[in-house]
Amino acid sequence: MDKLGKQSQPGSRRRFLAGSATGALTFPAVVRAQETINLRFQSTWPTKDLFHEFALDFAKKVTEISAGRVRLQMLPSGSIVKPLDVLEAVHRGQIDGGHGVCTYWVARHPAYGLFGSSPAVGLDSHTFLAWMEHGGGRRLYDELVHTTLRLNVQGFLYGPMGIQPLGWFKRRVAKAEDLRGLRFRTAGLAIDMIREMGMVPTRLWGQEIVDALERGQIDAAEYTNPTSDRALGFPNAAKLCYLRSYHQGSEVFEVIINKRKFDSLPEDLQRVFRYAAQAASSEVHWKTIDRYATDYQEMKSRMGVSFELTPDNILKAQLEAWRRVAQQRSSENRLFARVLESQQMFARRVVAYQLESTVSQQMAYDFWYGKK
Repeated sequence: MDKLGKQSQPGSRRRFLAGSATGALTFPAVVRAQETINLRFQSTWPTKDLFHEFALDFAKKVTEISAGRVRLQMLPSGSIVKPLDVLEAVHRGQIDGGHGVCTYWVARHPAYGLFGSSPAVGLDSHTFLAWMEHGGGRRLYDELVHTTLRLNVQGFLYGPMGIQPLGWFKRRVAKAEDLRGLRFRTAGLAIDMIREMGMVPTRLWGQEIVDALERGQIDAAEYTNPTSDRALGFPNAAKLCYLRSYHQGSEVFEVIINKRKFDSLPEDLQRVFRYAAQAASSEVHWKTIDRYATDYQEMKSRMGVSFELTPDNILKAQLEAWRRVAQQRSSENRLFARVLESQQMFARRVVAYQLESTVSQQMAYDFWYGKK
């Protein structure tokens, strides 16, 4: 009997079943008929770098969340253009998108360096992303990209990387004065900071950094993290690494896509990029916790690397140098000043609560795993 209380006729039942069977067969055909959008991206990372793995993870999430409607190919650094040319290539449509960090575009505008790779103002990478989403950061980022620079680019910031080491050194340093005259590799606004500290900055990429260390062309260098540093061969070039630094206190990734290409996507696929960035942020955090610790222990126990904590007086000298640089940059550029002021206002409120409410893990660690 059907829902209206009428007795179903045998013939109608057969027709219903036949129609249902036909529908079950034709529904997937409708899905298959939807056009697949193929996008070609290039990262700024070499293939063996953990960061290129993160770029591939993001591409995979876009494809999976879109149920295959978007297939995102992520090529490694140098496949089509040089790393520093990725932004321009995306802007012009030479490639559909890219994966890197904002600090690589500082030459375009100094405020770019404040979006995820700047010296510390109290925000770590997690609180930086909170500022982006809830503290006005996204509005300022879009103003920089679309209004100030008029770039044909849509960007998404994601992926808290954690605090970087100060870097790899040929000899020990005990005080800020020991850094003067050292030829040091870094990137972005950290270049201004270390120059203010009396160091000699050098711009190098990936494997170039290790080669320069081995040949004695530079005295020290930072790249990013234990896993990437190990993969690129830093332990072969230097055996001393200083942990903890303020030179890049809140680094996160940036994914960019050609804006005309992005605007042509259906709204639900535009949202896929945003949701993929949010999901990938968690994966970056979870994966770095595991991988950094593993490679740190490997280099320490089996590769003869000595890890030491950066002396406090050097950390303080970093902050003092960065304050002078930030003040100078702010006086020269209004947008830089507005971005920095917004970050500081957010940090003053949010970090104050974090410092008061978060218990240190040092006591618990010493209790369970320290020497008895």
